[in-house]
Amino acid sequence: MKEGKQKTLDGCHAEVGTEARGKHGVQTCMGMVENNLVEVPIVEGDLLTHIVSPSNMNLAYKRVVGNAGSGGIDGMEVKELLPYLRSHKEELVKRLLDGKYRPNPVRRVEIPKDNGKKRSLGIPTVVDRLVQQSMAQVLQPLYEPQFSPNSFGFRPNRGAHQALRCAQSIINDGNRFCIDLDLEQFFDNVSHSKLIEVIGRTVKDGRVVSLIHKYLNAGVMDAGKYEKTRKRVPQGGPLSPLLSNIMLNELDKELTKRGHPFVRYADDCMIFCKSERAAGRILESISKFIEGKLFLKVNRDKTDTGLVCGKKFLGYSFYFDKEGKCQLRLHPKTVDKLKAKLKSLTGRNNGMGYERRKEALKLFIRGWVEYYKLARMKKTLETIDMWLRRRIRMCIWKSWKNPRTRTANLIKCGVPKWQAWKQGWMKGYWHASKMWVTSQAMSNSNLYRAGYRCLMDYYDVVS
Repeated sequence: MKEGKQKTLDGCHAEVGTEARGKHGVQTCMGMVENNLVEVPIVEGDLLTHIVSPSNMNLAYKRVVGNAGSGGIDGMEVKELLPYLRSHKEELVKRLLDGKYRPNPVRRVEIPKDNGKKRSLGIPTVVDRLVQQSMAQVLQPLYEPQFSPNSFGFRPNRGAHQALRCAQSIINDGNRFCIDLDLEQFFDNVSHSKLIEVIGRTVKDGRVVSLIHKYLNAGVMDAGKYEKTRKRVPQGGPLSPLLSNIMLNELDKELTKRGHPFVRYADDCMIFCKSERAAGRILESISKFIEGKLFLKVNRDKTDTGLVCGKKFLGYSFYFDKEGKCQLRLHPKTVDKLKAKLKSLTGRNNGMGYERRKEALKLFIRGWVEYYKLARMKKTLETIDMWLRRRIRMCIWKSWKNPRTRTANLIKCGVPKWQAWKQGWMKGYWHASKMWVTSQAMSNSNLYRAGYRCLMDYYDVVS
């Protein structure tokens, strides 16, 4: 492995000497004792030593390798990390401890969003991912006690389902109106100076604060051109979810201080209240705090207030049953997105064969149902399953290709010869998939025995 794999770009980085200020005290982090994670005390200014400790970096290495992913701007892939560390681990640790380590710029990648726009991701180099993961493992336990119990995104043993149940509980306590808060391009608008100020209140090792600052200022490589990052926290690295929670924890603390019930998952936040008038007043007040104190932007066009019914949160929406209790159901946009994905998987021209299509449908449907299982959606899924089976029949019908093959296969499936002959010469894949003969030959039970799984097959298990 050549040493040049982790070289930085000349002229792209400036020396950063940020020092943390705060009261003296004892911190703790997670250390390794007999292969178990335990809380250990950290001496003032000694946090970086725990970050680069062999046990912590070995754990970080396993997670980076387990998460896989593509390489950064230096071209190093995950599989090349171990040979690199065997040759350069001591040098890497020394540079980190001496404050001479310089992160590389991230590689910009854009992925499509539901609204047709694109989300910008920053892919760090594999070595930078290792360092960031090592930092995140030590910093996360420091901040966990500070984070709000109503924050659920990117935190251990917490997830979207708990956030939704928390929202249900708040609504059932009489808070039937809400503010659906939208922060405009949150990750792109984070103030570095404000974030470093907040981090410095907890992290007392100035070398760690300085290293975080270097990552924030590392810049972006886009189509071979370097761009400075005066603001923003690039999404895509192991450290960015924690940094976003650290920043938005300031909002959580302000909402708690004011007594406003809320639920936050990453930058998706819903603030609840008892009247629409109160929602408007709270929105105006909290927007001033967000923009004046946190230097973030509230998207006024997308931020909405009103009754919780129909509001979209984590793909779900809310409604009230006959007893007046808040229940969860699928948001219409979620249903549209589901059908679009199923349509893609059952496209007759997507080149998938029998086995590949079955496996793709199975994996997608199982994961989708597992996430949305909290919603009351039996009737919706039954309707979609009817449409999905018809699309599967259409794909099978097309794969039979010529009329003679179709006729022979229909006869094998128990269709009388005269009906099979008449159906076999029918043109139009979608039209043929609806015919009674096709439905009988490719009945629901036959499709199930052939290995095709639909939404209700999994929903009946998890509901």
